This record gives sequence, C-alpha cells and structure tokens, in this order.
Amino acid sequence: MNEALAGPSYAIAIVVYLLIMVAVGCYFGKKARDDKDGFLLAGRELPRIVLVGTLLATWFGGGTVVGGADFVYKTGPWAGIFFFIGAPLGALVLMGLAPKIRELAKYTVPEILEQTYGPHTRLLASICVLLAYTGIVSYNFTGAAYIVNIVTGFDQSYSVIIAAAIMVLLAVTAGMNSVAWTDALSAALIFFGMGFGLYFAASSAGGYAATYAALSPSQASVSGGLTWTQLAGYSLPLFFLYMGDQNQLQRYACAKTPAEARKSAQMLFCGMCVVIFLVLSYCMFAVKLMPNINGNTAVMRMAINYVPFIFGAPILCACVAFLVTTGDSFILSASTNIMIDIVQKYFKPDMTDKELVRGTRITIVCVGIFSYVMAVFFPSVLKMQMYSYSIYGAGVTIPLLGAFLWKKASPGGGMASVVTGGAAILAWDLFLNRPMGLNGIIIAVPLATVALVVFSLLFPKKAGVIDSTGNIDMEAAE
Repeated sequence: MNEALAGPSYAIAIVVYLLIMVAVGCYFGKKARDDKDGFLLAGRELPRIVLVGTLLATWFGGGTVVGGADFVYKTGPWAGIFFFIGAPLGALVLMGLAPKIRELAKYTVPEILEQTYGPHTRLLASICVLLAYTGIVSYNFTGAAYIVNIVTGFDQSYSVIIAAAIMVLLAVTAGMNSVAWTDALSAALIFFGMGFGLYFAASSAGGYAATYAALSPSQASVSGGLTWTQLAGYSLPLFFLYMGDQNQLQRYACAKTPAEARKSAQMLFCGMCVVIFLVLSYCMFAVKLMPNINGNTAVMRMAINYVPFIFGAPILCACVAFLVTTGDSFILSASTNIMIDIVQKYFKPDMTDKELVRGTRITIVCVGIFSYVMAVFFPSVLKMQMYSYSIYGAGVTIPLLGAFLWKKASPGGGMASVVTGGAAILAWDLFLNRPMGLNGIIIAVPLATVALVVFSLLFPKKAGVIDSTGNIDMEAAE
C-alpha cells in the first residue's frame, strides 16, 4: 500500500459520492421501462439538461483527467489545446447531424452503416467498435484506480478491481437511464468544484502570466516540443472518434425530439470549451507548483494541495465520477453492439425485448471482465487512449461520414474503408510499434478515405429494395 497524498476526509468524500451515484442509478433505474428502448435509450425521453450532462460526462473521462492531463503537463497548454480541440470541432459537425441522428432512431452505429453499406460492413464495423470500446473502458478502469491510489494509498491493483465493479454495477442496474442521470450529476459537480476552485489554484500559482513565464521553452511553444505531424497524431484521433462515437450518437437518440437534439448539441459545445479550459488551467498551474510529479495525477494533486476542501473534494469526486460514468457508458455501448449487431442479427433475430435486456446485462459483466484484463496488461492510459481512439476513428468514423455526407458511398466502398482503416491501425500501432513515433491515425484515416472513394466508384451501389421498416435491404438489392 502506498502512502496516501490526502487525509481521510477526501477518501470519505469519494466513498460517499460513489454510494450516492449507485443510489441515484438505482432510483432512476426503478423508474425506467425494462424494455429495449427503456434500457438502451432511456425511453427516448431524457430532459435536455440531463442529455447535455450525460454527453459531457461520457466524453470527459480518463482520457481527460488522467491521459490528457499527463499530455498537457508534459507538453504545455498550447499543445494541450491541439490535443483537446478535436472534440469541440466534432461537436460543431454533429450540430448539423444531430436531428438526423435522432430521426434515424437506431441503437448502434453499425446499424446506421448497414443502411448504406449492407450487413457485412455492419459486422466488420461492430468488431472495430468492440476493439476500441474495450480499450476505452480499460483505461477508465486504470484512471479511476489512479485517483483511489492517490487519495487513499490503497494498492492500485485492487483499486482497478473496485473501479471495474462499480462501473459494471451502474451499467447493469438500468442501462441508459441510470447511466445518464449519474452522468448529469457528475457534470454538475465538475463545474462546481473546478470552477470555484480555479480562483484558489490560480492564486497559489501567482496567476496565469507568472505561471506561463515559468514554463520551459518547449512547454511554452505552440507545438509543445513535438513535430506538427506528431501533434496531429494526438489531435486527429479525438476528432474522428467524437464524430462517430456511438455513445454520443446513442444519446442524441435519447432526446425527446430532433429539435431537442440540436439544442443539446449547441449547449454541449459550450460546456466542452469550459471543461477544456479548466483542465488546461489546472495542469498548467501544476507545472509551476509541482514540477516533478507524474502528469497523470496533476489535476488531482492540485485539488488536494492547492484548493480548499469544500471545492477540492468535489473535484476529486468528479474526477472519479467522470471515469466511472465514461467507463459504464462504454461498457453499455459495447454490450449493446454485441447483442444487437451480432447475437440478435445473426443468431436470434426473433429475440424479445426481455431476452435482449437480460442478455445485455450478462454481456456487460463479460465486457467488464475482458476490459479489466486489458487494463492489467496495458497500464499506460495515454497509449491505450490513442490506440482506442485511432481504431474507431479510422475504422468506423470515415465510413459513417461517407454514409451521411456522400450519396455515392457504396457497400463495396464501406467494407473496404472499415477493413483498411482498422487493419492499418492494428499494423501500425501494434505490430510496427508506431514507426517515427507517429500515431496510426495519420496513416489510417487517409487510407480509409481513399479506400471508401475508390471502391465506391469501382463498385457503385445498386438500387436498394425498401423493406417493411423503411430501410434499404442491400442483400435483396444484390
């Protein structure tokens, strides 16, 4: 057991808040319908403020308060802006698409892809989603364990198990309904804690000007000491992941109306900018006040050492909560893919809503166990983050954007894009170990885009047959 960095009061605050999250999840879970729409999409009736809160909390997790904080701490605020900017830019793109996403009323991204590219592309995309989302879940396990270790000194290997158990419990309880409401609670907490605590953090560091002057030359530079190609390798994965992120698309499908989905997207963009500013500020102050720490812990250490308990405790609770809510969201989303895109699609098409919900709950536990194994063998949050974002961005987002924005996108092009993007990430990041220090997204996205265009033109789509649900039956068309 490591020495705790904070007193027992912080540990008690985190434990109490986690218990509150579980209680809130169970309360709203009891009110939720236990059918397909109720479990997976909260009955498509989330209030706007809750929808915005769950959109925020789902996106800002371990990749922000742990992996992202480490990046900003090492490279400086300007490089940090490039690191985080992909999500707000992606949110701007989705503002125009949010109403259409709500009208489609689909449960998964592969379902959307099937309408344009057919069932084979849907299956391949499901595999890419699972590879990416289990990685994202695993680094949220690791990130939550970091915080528990910092505050309590409890062994990190056991902390990972505790974090995983809580995330699985929240996802199993009532699906999207319990996840969304606990997400919204966590989003409110981060604004309260980090917002009011910013004054004390800035005062301790002597203000922004003095803090910036204390940065090293590389940290003060625009690129943070990285080449522009390397910097793009960190920025692009978040941009492409966000635009095709199944969690975000599922939540837009939870809106009451298409108009509500658009308004939620606008509020989300503003909220993202505020959270990014707060994280950048805390990490920059940490560079001056604590120059030789593990960057993964920068935000948490600032909350413990330089912010009063009344605001520092909510920051720590919100950091844990962001990791928990992101983790349980991705567990639920990955499990939805398995049940809808694989089990129901290929093995039991006549599955009832009750059977699907029960199967999803079982799958949630299995996904949690697999993600825990990944967290043990791949403990680096930032590396796992970049791998997960990249494989999703190249293998899923590119064909998804093609389906939304290009009328000539064909089944042949979609399948080629998914295979090319996913294979390029696996080859570049895992087998070649990132030559020249470049993240695979730099190579994979252009290749996936070229594959989509070339194969769509070589093998144009045929006229589809509209089935009873209003979708294009590509198999019948072929």
